[in-house]
Amino acid sequence: MNKKELIERIAGAADISKAAAEKALNGTLAAVAESLKNGGKVTLVGFGTFSISQRDARQGRNPQTGKTIEIEAKKIVKFKAGSKLSEAIN
Repeated sequence: MNKKELIERIAGAADISKAAAEKALNGTLAAVAESLKNGGKVTLVGFGTFSISQRDARQGRNPQTGKTIEIEAKKIVKFKAGSKLSEAIN
């Protein structure tokens, strides 16, 4: 499912226009991103939890040349599925 299809599903389920559904989805995604950017986590009970984790700097290898390269440390987003989501897919 892509973003357009998700907007159509939201509009149908909530009986609102696609424009309103798109605004709601964009607002939700912006709020999640802002919370994660500020170091918080977002928990949607039953669906799951988004959080930030730190990945340490490490050495890697360029597959074309075989040379060793330095990979910088960075933050990554993690998602842990909630109980209702896990039940729904199993």
